[in-house]
Order: sequence, then C-alpha cells, then structure tokens
Amino acid sequence: MTIKDNIYGKYEVKEPVLLDILKNPSINRLKRISQYGIPDKYYHFENYSRYEHSVGAMLLLRKLGATLEEQVAGLLHDVSVLAFSHIADWVFGDGPNGTEGYHNRIHAKFVKSTDIPKILKKYGFRVERILNEENYSLLERNIPDLCADRVDYALREFKYWLNPKIVKECLNSLVNYNGEIVFTDKGHALDFANNYLELQTQHWGGYESMIRYHLFSEMVKLALEEKIVAEKDFFEDEPFVLGKIEASKHKGIQEKLSLLKKRDLSSVKRASGKKVFKKFRFVNPKVLVDGKLQRLTELTPGFKKVIEKHRKINLKGLMV
Repeated sequence: MTIKDNIYGKYEVKEPVLLDILKNPSINRLKRISQYGIPDKYYHFENYSRYEHSVGAMLLLRKLGATLEEQVAGLLHDVSVLAFSHIADWVFGDGPNGTEGYHNRIHAKFVKSTDIPKILKKYGFRVERILNEENYSLLERNIPDLCADRVDYALREFKYWLNPKIVKECLNSLVNYNGEIVFTDKGHALDFANNYLELQTQHWGGYESMIRYHLFSEMVKLALEEKIVAEKDFFEDEPFVLGKIEASKHKGIQEKLSLLKKRDLSSVKRASGKKVFKKFRFVNPKVLVDGKLQRLTELTPGFKKVIEKHRKINLKGLMV
C-alpha cells in the first residue's frame, strides 16, 4: 500500500499486520471522525480526520525508526475516539474542567469489542501489551515532552493554517534519541514550542473553540436527555450521530445548531454564571547539544515566561 501524507510524503507500507489494520472497519471509521471534535459546518476551523492523524502518528514513528510493534500501537492509539472526538469528554467526562482523556479510559474495552485483537494475535502481537501506551516511549509521553501523537497533530495545524514554513525544518530536526523524540537544533525546537503555544491560545483554548465546545456539548446532552441519540451511538461515526440530531424537530436543539453555523460567536450571550476551561497543552522539548539532552527552558530561559503567559491566559477560562 502506498500512503501519501501531507506532512511526511510518500511511504510504502508492506507489513501484513499494518495492511490488515488499515483495511479494518474500526480504523476506517476514523475517516468520519473530526479531529477538532465539531464537524466543519459548526466549527470555525476546517477539520482533518482522526484517521489522517492516526496514520500520521504511525508514519512519524516509522520515520524515527520505531519498532513495528510501536507503529501498530501508533496506528491504533485513537481507534477508541468517539464521534465528535473530545466533545465526548464534555458530554461523558470532565471536559469543561480541562480534562480530556475519555477515550483513553475506554480504549481497552473498545478495542476488545472489535476484531482487532484477532489481527494482532494472528501476527504474534500481545493485545494487552499493545493497549498499554506506557510501553511506547516514542508514541506517548506526558506533557511537556514530545511524542509522536503530540508532534503529528501540531505539525498538521502548523501546515494547514498557523505557520506552514516551519514544518519541514522542524520535522527534519527531530530524532529518536534512546527512545525519546528530541530536537537537534535549538532554534527549531523554539519555533515548534512557540507555535504550539499559539495553537493552544489561538485555537484549542481560544474563545471561539471554547464557546463552540460548550454549545455543541450542551446540544448533545439535550439530545441524549430527549432520547434522540443514545450513548452507544457515539461508537458509530459522526454522520450517523449528527444525522439523528439534525433530523430532530426539537426546538432547543435546532436553535443551537443554527447558532453554531455562524462563523463568529463573539456576540453570544453568556449569562449562566458558569466557567469552562480547556486543557492546557504546551511542550518544553529536549534538545540534543554536544551529545547531551537539555530542556529548551535551560537553553532559552526566557521561554519559561512565555509558557507562564499562555498558562495564565488559559487559567482565566470562559464564562458561559
């Protein structure tokens, strides 16, 4: 299979386990799941799919020399994301308080409900090991480290709207050093980290994103209360769930959908007295200097103040 990716270019994938997973309906379902959580017609940024991101994470791992097992884990890392991605955190979890990890809690259960375990067993991979992301230091690491998941979605947003010119240089400066993704150039590390914070403040934690997350999640909760949709529906794809919601004649739901279609929600009344927050995301990459790893904040002390400036903005939350 030839994969042409907007970030990593063309790759030939021949490993049978990857080919079988790429053909699997559970992975292909992610083509119909919005990366940003809210479908394009109700959001202010044009989406790409969770499938594109999942394949991208696998390709980045491949580029960095990860084992086949870690590439498999990378391809599967978001397979349990529900329809509307992190909106599920705001509906079924604690998203409004800045916690967005609902799909991680259901990951094992979701995967075991599919035929993916059969594929893994067929090729000699242990399901329980693949499901434990702590086994894969290139794929997942806690903030503020780099990992394939974090790097891939950031590079895509840099490419698609924020700062396309830095993508190639940042990517070429990334290496696998003893199982860690690090930069070989301080300047490229700083470009990546600064722009990552801009994604946080301009997009993920920005006004438009937060108000849309609030309105869309409240609309979904109403649809659940009115039994227009059921929780199990979110294990399908977005067209399936959204079709049910949009077909509803419920006045409150239709009003919220009409509001969300507007490109600018700055005039939305906010009188509930409730504050919502988005998860604060940032990176403080390690840089390889003369054979030793140093944090960016050690090499560029002023960057610590930049992180704190954005953190304070995020802590303000949004009154809805």
